[in-house]
Amino acid sequence: MHATPSLRTLISGVVLSTLAVGAQSQSLKLGHIVPPTHVWHKVALQISADLEKASGGKMKIAVSPLQKLGNEGQMINLMQAGAQQFGIFTVGFMSNREESFQAWSLPYVFKDVAHASRAANTPAAKEMLKRLDKHGLIGMGYAFAGQRHVLSVQPVASAKDLANKKVRSFPSPVYNDWWTASGAAPTAMPLSEVAPSLTTKLLDAVDVDLDALVGLKFHQQAPNLTLTNHMAFPSVIVVSKKWWSTRSPAERDMITKVIANAEKAGYQMAVQAEADNLAKAKADGAKVVNADIQSFQAVGAKVRDKYTAKNPLIKAFYDQAKGL
Repeated sequence: MHATPSLRTLISGVVLSTLAVGAQSQSLKLGHIVPPTHVWHKVALQISADLEKASGGKMKIAVSPLQKLGNEGQMINLMQAGAQQFGIFTVGFMSNREESFQAWSLPYVFKDVAHASRAANTPAAKEMLKRLDKHGLIGMGYAFAGQRHVLSVQPVASAKDLANKKVRSFPSPVYNDWWTASGAAPTAMPLSEVAPSLTTKLLDAVDVDLDALVGLKFHQQAPNLTLTNHMAFPSVIVVSKKWWSTRSPAERDMITKVIANAEKAGYQMAVQAEADNLAKAKADGAKVVNADIQSFQAVGAKVRDKYTAKNPLIKAFYDQAKGL
């Protein structure tokens, strides 16, 4: 049976409409380095769900945890090329590209996670995000994890107990200076290698947030938890500049609102997670060490002074954040 002209026209119209819908639908990627139990993954899932809803199903984000799209450097390369549209990256890594992000890692600036999240609204914190433009990224906001603590094979009760200890740390100058000033040997490695390195004694301790500790169960290899509370641990929520430049003003506004809502929700998640994760870690065998926190704070002051003296934006952030 041959199709009549009117039927052929109808079929052509359906095919063209289907192609148009397909062309409008976008399969997008968001990558990060932490496990699915982590607050940042939950923030990523909220961005994905809310953007799909706000776009009427036209923007669908596949979220990839645990550096499945590559390490942070590789993911940033993908984003600069427009092959990955969204990312949540640690400020520890971002500070290797934009020095002012080191301000977030200054020791003993923040009392707790809530204090750190308030600092995200300071003019200095917003200026840091703007400076990502030259790196092919649009800085949209921040997400927080728990504060940084020390998890160790042998108990660490004061700063002097860190002498000559190999501590897993970020490959960032401020982290290196902090641990070196404490007498330790900072050792960079991905999270996936930490547990076996503790088991084989390649590491003595880990600089860790409680989200990662609970999610990856490092306390099974290193049971001693010293609540040093020495640094905040935010990440930066970014969008590919190359991809962003192809979005309409309406789409940009929609994406901005979705991320802003997820950012605010993430602050509350991080505050609650700090308490919940400590309880989980204790229940699962982590032993909290009674420590001389003032000994760590004394080391932190020297590191802070070095960084606030060398960069005006770091100094501005410190001044704006400490009194919040």
